[in-house]
Amino acid sequence: MLFRQYQLPCLSIFSYLIGDETTGRAVVVDPQRDITAYLDDARAHGLTIERVIETHFHADFLSGHLELAEATGAAISYGDEARADFPIDPLAQGQRIDLGDVALEVRHTPGHTPESISVVVWEHADDDEPWAVLTGDALFVGDVGRPDLLTSVGWTADDLARRLYRSLHDQLLTLPDSTRVYPAHGAGSACGKSMSDAVSSTIGEQRATNYALRPMSEDEFVEAVTQGQSVAPLYFAFTADSNRRLHELLDEADPPAPLTVDDVERCLRDEAVVIDGRAPEAFASGHLRGSVNVGLDGRFAEYAGDVLRPGQPVVVVADEGRAAEAKIRLARIGFDRVRGAVVDVERLLAERPDLAERSTRLAAADIAQWRDDEPGLQVVDIRNPGEQEAGVVPGAIRIPLARLLDDHDQLDPAAPTVVYCAGGYRSSIGASLLRSKGFAHVADLQGGYDAWAAAGLPVDKGAVTS
Repeated sequence: MLFRQYQLPCLSIFSYLIGDETTGRAVVVDPQRDITAYLDDARAHGLTIERVIETHFHADFLSGHLELAEATGAAISYGDEARADFPIDPLAQGQRIDLGDVALEVRHTPGHTPESISVVVWEHADDDEPWAVLTGDALFVGDVGRPDLLTSVGWTADDLARRLYRSLHDQLLTLPDSTRVYPAHGAGSACGKSMSDAVSSTIGEQRATNYALRPMSEDEFVEAVTQGQSVAPLYFAFTADSNRRLHELLDEADPPAPLTVDDVERCLRDEAVVIDGRAPEAFASGHLRGSVNVGLDGRFAEYAGDVLRPGQPVVVVADEGRAAEAKIRLARIGFDRVRGAVVDVERLLAERPDLAERSTRLAAADIAQWRDDEPGLQVVDIRNPGEQEAGVVPGAIRIPLARLLDDHDQLDPAAPTVVYCAGGYRSSIGASLLRSKGFAHVADLQGGYDAWAAAGLPVDKGAVTS
């Protein structure tokens, strides 16, 4: 058996290639959209990818099932409750897929979504115990899949949580304790709230350590898994729907076109959004007016999905050699309308200083002084609710980053404004987004709340208006 796990840290996703080297038959499970690694590894091991198995319709990334099907002729399979705009070969509860000596068994595990499945892996078809189980978003290392992402399409979190409880106890916890657990996501994913940074586990380890698997009633489980979830990223609903639909295929080898000043102005007239992928410090020193800073060295795609509307044209600003990376990372969440890239923004701004602006980043002590001097200062906390439990800057208005694009009208664009997050990366995103929406005087807190608290400045652990 060839078993390979692929990790994409910037989106906290895991995908898998499973093959039988005696027969050359293989499947890929939960692929990311750029598929070169799967094709290269299959070719290196003499494998033919004949099926793409999706454990569910993912919300946090646009899967590569269509790209793999086009490249290899593979069938696309979901659980048999799934409905899609493209042909699928549905998988029934208990169905076996024989790759040769290696065998897979399908178990329906709804709860995170109604169509969710898990895939039990048998290294040898006649083994007494399975080798592993790919749990999708039903069971993570340290957590389970959140059941509240489909409330906008008619499913209640309570109903899905109850289905998840039964899936865990009837389908996954009936596996032997030695069975390896390989999930679809790891730490940092918004598909759960307390995932470990471990890349795998076992059923026995999870039975002993996972908070959601401790002995409890179904009602207690529902309460435990529906409380304390982060605000879902803004793009999730779009991407989940896109995974059900036919769409343009990604060409990984097609870089974004280089843009001139005239090109950029034309794109801006067409209401393109400029996403500047440079580090916050470089962005602050000079950038295209109205651009939004989402650094490529962070969770670029996830946070770009919080500040862009699906279908909006995008101009990318990136350091030399990173424009293609920016385009692919946007494509991983289904944002394909990249009109081109600016890779020498300093030269462009020197040619057209009328298009340039700087932004303000302030240390905690400077912001504390500004609050004393300016009673009308708006302080905006863009962290998620769980992050705010340890405290907030006194008087802060809570608007999580994932809601800022929709809820910035709760703020006064004429008032001086400070934006902060936990460590400073998201604050540059939020502050630049507000400036792009016409806020006149915006700064962000260098080092975020962590720097504020470390400076010994006052914190408020009481109720905060939002």
